[in-house]
Amino acid sequence: MPVWDDLVGQERVQTQLAAAARDADALVTAVSGGTAQPAASKMTHAWLFTGPPGSGHSTVARAFAAALQCTSPDRALGGEPGCGFCEGCHTTLIGTHSDVQIVRTDLLSIGVKETRDLVRRAQLSPAVGRWQVIILEDADRLTEGAGNVLLKAVEEPAPRTVWLLCAPSLEDVLPTIRSRCRHLTLRTPAVAAVADVLVRRDGIEPAVAAAAARATQGHIGRARRLATDEAARSRRASVLKLPLRVDDVGGCLKAAQELVDAAAEDAKQVAEEVDGKETEDLRAALGAGAGTGGRMPRGTAGVMKELEDRQKRRRTRTQRDSLDLALTDLTGFYRDVLALQLGSSVAIANEEIRPDLDRIARASGPERTLRRIEAIIACRNALDRNVAPLLAVEAMTMSLRAG
Repeated sequence: MPVWDDLVGQERVQTQLAAAARDADALVTAVSGGTAQPAASKMTHAWLFTGPPGSGHSTVARAFAAALQCTSPDRALGGEPGCGFCEGCHTTLIGTHSDVQIVRTDLLSIGVKETRDLVRRAQLSPAVGRWQVIILEDADRLTEGAGNVLLKAVEEPAPRTVWLLCAPSLEDVLPTIRSRCRHLTLRTPAVAAVADVLVRRDGIEPAVAAAAARATQGHIGRARRLATDEAARSRRASVLKLPLRVDDVGGCLKAAQELVDAAAEDAKQVAEEVDGKETEDLRAALGAGAGTGGRMPRGTAGVMKELEDRQKRRRTRTQRDSLDLALTDLTGFYRDVLALQLGSSVAIANEEIRPDLDRIARASGPERTLRRIEAIIACRNALDRNVAPLLAVEAMTMSLRAG
């Protein structure tokens, strides 16, 4: 199966990347064979993929990286790079290729230290592959200092190094960096296309896949999670009950507290799964053996404190992401309400709760629904500015009540 088969609804981007992979293959072949390099090439050293969340940035980047590392013998016979079966494609797609570095963060930002490590790696020649490829899945989380460090590497790239940056929009990336990248825009896949890939690739029942794709409006990752995780469906159902519980001040405050508590519980579960193992692994690496009574060697307190700070930042990020997901579901609820109020032909995302949508639609007008959507957006912006989560969510629920 070619690496491009996992790209959902991105035919235009696929065409451009496949052409670039062909030119990249010709370029490497020419250099290794000592022949003249192609005069014009669609390949470049830095790419920026932007598009709405769920459009598949990381999938596109990995597919392109696999095509660049493809070692299929069919290429010599005119076959397209990106067969999906050779060792280069397979190891890239599963994340074990030694010349493909995939960078994602579970923290709020990517700092200067991590970026400098990437830049140093980018100067190396490929060890076993055809290119040194660095995929930065969260380029929008680079701090200003980290962005300036990255800029130097993008301005003066190593001969066979390729940077693949992913971000929601152009505005999320420093202008100096995006001006040096070839920009490709991804689009939100059609609901039917997402449902089809869930059935075909993940073996999900067609009815469940269709409901998940419709509920998430084409967000591939969320649709897969919703279709396969009963707990995720339960949490979402609870969130969609919130608009029915804000009839009085007490209901608003209680709903806000429960929403924040649920996000905190998600963060706690992630911490329990990851933090303990990380701490024990680091203690063992630093020499806190069984014969020392569990005491840490001298001079290691700073390293342990650094790990604790990182874990704390990760819990904050997890809680914020959980809240943001709930707010996205709430926005979808009121989007459906607005569609009913305006008599729109747009498909309803939350068809399974149609009676609740009808009830809210009859009880208010489009103006109030728009103000409620604006209140949710204001809450998301407040969380981005590090406003206390409970305070931000309480302000939102009160605004939802007032309309």
